[in-house]
Formats: sequence, structure tokens, C-alpha cells
Amino acid sequence: MLAALIKKEFRSFVQSPLGWVIFAYTIFMQGICLSTAMKSLTDTPLVENLVYVTYHTPNFWFFFLFLFPLITMRAFAEEENSGTLECLLTTPLETRHLVMAKFFARLLFYMLLWVPGILVFCLFGFITDLATPFMREVVFTSHLYLLILGAYFISLGCFASSLTGNQIIAGILTIGFLIIQYFLGFVTLIWGEQFQAAELFKLFSVQNHLRNACRGILDTSPLMLYILLTFFTLLLTHHTVNYRRWKK
Repeated sequence: MLAALIKKEFRSFVQSPLGWVIFAYTIFMQGICLSTAMKSLTDTPLVENLVYVTYHTPNFWFFFLFLFPLITMRAFAEEENSGTLECLLTTPLETRHLVMAKFFARLLFYMLLWVPGILVFCLFGFITDLATPFMREVVFTSHLYLLILGAYFISLGCFASSLTGNQIIAGILTIGFLIIQYFLGFVTLIWGEQFQAAELFKLFSVQNHLRNACRGILDTSPLMLYILLTFFTLLLTHHTVNYRRWKK
């Protein structure tokens, strides 16, 4: 049952114009980030590796944060707006299966979006006939972190979509959650590190964690944190959808 639901949700992405628009948008922005990094490589010698520079260009966080509202805003909001959510909730289908299907289908689609970028890094030396300005391990650690962080952000988007029947509102809520998460990493930069909660804010700094991952440092603490937050957010989504089920 769960596998069939995931397949149905995933197919709705790859067979819809929105899915192809998101795919094209992602490839285009990945290309912009890589081109910006390559220009930096030609202008001055890089202190950091190419993967690090690519994922720390000014364009990266802009496109990365706005990617998740596009993926998740239709998860539950569209179902309610079209009336199909009510039909789904009145069937013997368990709420957890519905929530997990929505989540995993979007996670699979999200993983698909990064395949072209990973291939470019893996084939960099072959394509450019230049020495590879990064270690292979860096490609693994950086994209593993992007996968785990993406799972957490997708769960936030699904939760936002479960709160409303309007896709636009769901998208605004999602980007609001993500911007708050993003700016938590700047608290210690603004207020310093001399207050008691400084370590907690550093733990939630997605920028620092990505910075370390792009240097080949695999810190399991943030990965475990985001996995736990993903489960917690999906649990909140489950209760929200379940409330609608019993309200019907």
C-alpha cells in the first residue's frame, strides 16, 4: 500500500509540468552556482575546494531555500482544495501511510534533482581536462548533508501544507519556516558567543554544517539532529492530518 502511494505521488511530479519546471529551475541554478565558482577559480587561486565555493555562492542559498516551497506546497493543500483529501481521509487508508507517501515521494524527487550536479562533479576532470580541484570525499559528504537537510526541510513543507488548503499560503509558511531556520545561524554572529544558549544556536546553524561538509568533515551530530527533527515534524503533520480525518 505504502509503495503504491509513493509511486503514485512520485509519478505526479515527473509527469506534471510543475515537476519539469522545478527540475529545469534546479539545473539552471546549479549551473549558475558552478559557473560563478569556476569564474572565481579562473580569477584568483581558491583557498577552498570547488564544491565548497559552488555551495557558498550568493545564489546558492537563495535557490536552495525557495526550492522546498515549490516541492511541498501542493502536498496536502492541493488535495484539500480539489476535494480529494476528504475522499482519502474517509477511506480505510491509514494517516501515517498518507503522510509518509507524500514525504518519501517528494524526497525521491528532491534526490533526483541533485543527480546532474553530482555527475558534473564526478566527471569534472573528464569534461574539462583539468586537475580536479576537490577530493572525491567532499562530493559525498556535502551531498549527504544536503540530503539529510533536504529531508528535514521537506518535512517542514509537508507540515505547512497540512495546515491550510491554499497552496500559496502553504508556500509562504514553508519559506517562513526555512528563513527562520536559516537566520538562527546568524544569532551568534550578531550577538556573539558569550550567552548561555550560544552553543544551541550554533547547533542549528545550517550554514556552518554545510561549510564543514563541503570541507570533507562528516559531523554526525547535525545529521542526527535533522533526522530527529524530520521525524518530529512528520509526527506533527500526522496529527494535523489525523485531526482533519476525525473532524470529517
